[in-house]
Parts: sequence; structure tokens; C-alpha cells
Amino acid sequence: MPRRRLHLRPRTETPLHTAFTALRTQLDVPPTFPPEALAEAERAAAGPRLPAYDATGIELFTIDPPTSTDLDQAMHLERRAGGGYRVYYAIADVAAFVTPGGALDAEAHRRVATLYFPDEKTPLHPTVLSEGAASLLPGRTRPALLWRIDLDADGAPTATDVRRALVRSRAKLDYEGVQKQIDTGTAPEALALLREIGTLREQQEVARGGISLNVPEQEIVERDGRYGLTYRAPLPADGWNAQISLLTGIAGAQLMLAYGTGVLRTLPSAPDGAVARLRRCAQALHIDWPHHVPYAAVVRSLDPREPNHAAFLQECTSLLRGAGYTVFSGGAAPELAVHAAVAAPYTHCTAPLRRLVDRYAGELCLAAVAGQDPPEWVTAVLAELPKEMAQGTSRANTVERECVDIVEAALLKDRVGELFDAMVIDVKEDRPTVGTVHVSEPAVVARIEGGGALPLGERLRVRLTQADPGTAKVLFAPA
Repeated sequence: MPRRRLHLRPRTETPLHTAFTALRTQLDVPPTFPPEALAEAERAAAGPRLPAYDATGIELFTIDPPTSTDLDQAMHLERRAGGGYRVYYAIADVAAFVTPGGALDAEAHRRVATLYFPDEKTPLHPTVLSEGAASLLPGRTRPALLWRIDLDADGAPTATDVRRALVRSRAKLDYEGVQKQIDTGTAPEALALLREIGTLREQQEVARGGISLNVPEQEIVERDGRYGLTYRAPLPADGWNAQISLLTGIAGAQLMLAYGTGVLRTLPSAPDGAVARLRRCAQALHIDWPHHVPYAAVVRSLDPREPNHAAFLQECTSLLRGAGYTVFSGGAAPELAVHAAVAAPYTHCTAPLRRLVDRYAGELCLAAVAGQDPPEWVTAVLAELPKEMAQGTSRANTVERECVDIVEAALLKDRVGELFDAMVIDVKEDRPTVGTVHVSEPAVVARIEGGGALPLGERLRVRLTQADPGTAKVLFAPA
């Protein structure tokens, strides 16, 4: 799921860091792990439960941001004799380290997911595991769930298998380096195939009516005592890499549905009102969206390097609201089994170091392939997982929203009273003097109120009337 992730570097004591620390306190984000959970993690790191099957001969590699050390996934790509492709996708085996019902398990159920603040993250598991013994770091032998997915020449799956295995990644790659190797023709075949398979999977996505949002990430920079925002537009390699994860999530969902027990990530179709609002935003940001053109086609035409396109992509995430987790058992498929953005049944199973539900989804997929009953520790909590994940997702969304508000207020706190050029991207139907504006420089989306009826879709000169990092509030008024 795309998020508006913010990064703050370097890590120094600044007013922004102080505000983020206060937010963590306000949201009761745990600063440390309980001693008994840490002790259990240390013991597990020293002696995990290891599988018998040795797949260390498969030359896997990871693709992550350069500073990441919590590496959930590693892949190897190859051509199949007679045509088509084979995808090996190793997922960190967190269950090899976490004892069901233990202190570490209980703490993971309290945290639910890793929380990302601009200055630091609050991990789901202690770093001795998430960035150490369980992480698929290069040159280290690790327990993993090893997926093998065969594709035909068009990139459609023909066979899926998953089993526990010992694996060893050969290289830790980053997106820019991968893109450069592929573009210059210097990538080995296992990496060069990422573009070939990723492109085919993107075509499959188009054919089934799915959509991936290439939402730019933002980095906070400090210049001459003031904060600024810079965008990192996703590279094609980001999208190709994401397609491998999506492929696995789709394959996992199909295994569960055939098995009759599982947990799916679901999303209903967006209501008409949400699409109408997005059309108004497109008009305001001068995005061409003819009425006969589907939403997905518009999104694919956007360039995240263009400021107005980047702003619209941020707004597009509003159509993803309403996503949740659906549990089913007893052989009957749930009424809602499809994720509207993926346009297929889908499950979260590729990020167990950072998301609680993935550990359980992995176990259910293993059981489905083996034709065995799932472990009792899985079935005992399965019915409660959607509620737990909803609470964790809500907290993560609050963190994201509040961090964006804090950053925007910090960007503007010394500029109250100044005039800015903006575009009105939303107006309340019942209060036409209240709405939302997108300021082009700096790139801020904020509330506006006062004066007469706001001109939706038009440029407007606005005055900043409030910018308080302490309350995380930014407010504009028509000039």
C-alpha cells in the first residue's frame, strides 16, 4: 500500500525531532521492548528453529533503500526451459524465531506493525531479529519461506510452491543501482529479468483492471535554518520490484482460497463520491481526465516527477480507504475476496518483519501446499487478526497524518502573513468558503477558509494565517 513516507536527515536534535518525540509520547508509542521480550529475542537469535531443506545454492539478491537493514524479501529470477520464467522469492521466516504465546509474540500483537516516523522507526520486532538474525542480509544463512512461482511467456502464473528452506542472499542492491545496471546492460541475467518479468506483470495488471500508485517519497532537508521538502520520484525498478511482491500476494491468496482457510487483504470498489472528489482534484491540478477514460488509465499516464502529478498521486491514495483484512475458514470463500486496486484476491505475506499478519498468512500458505491443517497457534488467533490489524493500521495512518502536519507547519512557521500561489483542489459542498488548497512552493496541502465561495479548480492568491508545529496546524485564507 503506498504511503506518504517522509524522511529526515541528518539525525540531529532539531525542533522537528522534538515534535516527533512528543508525538510518539502522545500516541503512547513504546520506546523500548519489555526486558522479557528482548531476552527471548536474544535467545531466538542465537538458536532459531532451522528447516532441513537447504536452498543456499540459489543465488538470491535483495532490493531495498540503501540504508535498510530489515530485509524481508530476496529473489532470484530465471528463464524456464521451453519458455516462460521461474521466480524464487524468499521471505524471512519470523516464525522460526518467535515462540507462540511467548513474551515476544505478545509484544508483536501489541505493536502489530512497524511505525515509520521521519526521524526513526519503531520496529515490530527487536532489532536483534529484524535487522539481524531474521533479516535476509547478504552472505548470511537464514531460515525463510521460499516461494517458487512459474510463469508462462506472458507473465501469468502456471504453478506455485512454497516451503521452508535455508537460504543465503548474495547481494544487497538498491533501486538506483539496479536501474543503472539494467539501463546500461551490465546487469546479470537474474537481475536483468526483473525488467522483463516486471513489465509483463504490469501488463497483466492492466489487463485485469488493477492499478499501482507510484507515490513519490518526500525527504525533509534543512537549508539555512529553514526546512524544505524534496521528492524522490519512483524509478521503473521500484515498480518492477513491487510487481514481484504483488505476484506473491496474489499467488498466496489463490492458495488460501483453494485451501478453504485464509486471511485476505481486501478493498471494496471506491464509492462514486470519492471518484467525483478525485475528479475535482484532477481539474484543480490541471490533470487531463476525460470522462470516458478510466481512473487507472489516468494514473498510468502521470509522471511523478511533475509537481502537479505528484500532488495528484498523493490524493489518489484516498481511493484506497476502506481496505481491511478478511478471514475465512471451512471452505467457503468470503463475500468480499478481491482487493479493488489489485483487481484480484490478494494477501499480505511478504513483509513479516514489519507486519504481524504476514507471519500468519505465510503459515496458511505452507499448510495449503502441504495439504495439512494449519498450526493451532495460527487458528487460535485467526479470527482476531482483522481487528488487531485494523487498530495497527489506524495508528500507522495517524502517525503518517500527524507527521505530515508537523512537517508542513515547521516548513511555514516563520512565514505567517506571507502570500502564496495556490490551487483550490477541494471545496466543502455545505460550506463553500471552506476547502483545501495545494501550494506549489513549498509543496503543501492545507485547509483554507474565509472570504467568499472558493473557486474550485482555479488558481488563488492565499495568505498564511496559522502555522504551529506544536499543534500541527496550517491554515490559509484568501488574500
